Amino acid sequence: MKSPIAIAIHGGAGTLTKALITPEMELKYTTALEEAVKIGYAVLSSGGNAVDAVAASVVSLEDCPLFNAGKGAVFNAVGKHEMDASIMDGSNLKAGAVALVKGVRNPVLLAKEIMQHSEHVFLAGEGAEEFARAHGLSFEDAAYFYNALRYEQWQTLKDSDTFSLDHSVEVTDKKFGTVGAVALDNLGNLAAATSTGGMTNKKFGRIGDSPVIGAGTYAANESCAISCTGHGELFIRSVVAYDIACLMTYKGLSLKQACDVVVHDKLVKIEGEGGLVALDAKGNIEMPFNSEGMYRASIDMKGTLFSAIYK
Repeated sequence: MKSPIAIAIHGGAGTLTKALITPEMELKYTTALEEAVKIGYAVLSSGGNAVDAVAASVVSLEDCPLFNAGKGAVFNAVGKHEMDASIMDGSNLKAGAVALVKGVRNPVLLAKEIMQHSEHVFLAGEGAEEFARAHGLSFEDAAYFYNALRYEQWQTLKDSDTFSLDHSVEVTDKKFGTVGAVALDNLGNLAAATSTGGMTNKKFGRIGDSPVIGAGTYAANESCAISCTGHGELFIRSVVAYDIACLMTYKGLSLKQACDVVVHDKLVKIEGEGGLVALDAKGNIEMPFNSEGMYRASIDMKGTLFSAIYK
């Protein structure tokens, strides 16, 4: 018997309120989220697998300049774009991850290539770029990644020791710019993928939770698929994605219960702000966050489309 299919995506969390986002921008974000979730769902509904579905949704978000991943990646301390991504297959626990890559159009496809066509899990920097070239992945020049708003954000922080999660020029808000997806295919397999441009003005080759398997991304058929967005350092220290899976596997918690413990209790205690999208093998979707908002969308087992930004 074929399993139900479902998918959920996020485009970042943080201080997202109606007062900060114009109706025009809200419509742009909602449209982009719905388009991305439909792209992944189309893969699933045509019999495609969960890995291909999450990759397809994340590619759509990476190609959209509204989100801090791929084309919309923020500037680091030296005015470059350093991107991170990861993907995991819940059917066999295979995973691929990449960090600190420049010029790669779709870092999530590089993570997928590492998972499927190398003996490794995690590649970084120049070596990862060399692997991408050897495997025919698309590269873009600096002009492709240039975004006027992101450049302004960087200019306000440049030459200082301050870095920003996804700084707005108008207000000193916090927005954790990461994109991600989780999916369940008709064979009952789960997958998760996450991608980010990191922090504006980040120094020293900083890496957040997005490419770290178990922290920002995790998938296992017997428990769940998770993609996180939040204050990366605290999500790494809390091993957020794996912790939710463990609570389900070893304590018998439901997906909702496990998400609530981690997002609304454990993370809050250490001031870890953010959220995640989660999916279990029964098709249950959870999209919890402890920040003011999170860009999110899903299509459930009944085929119902949902999208939202605020609580």
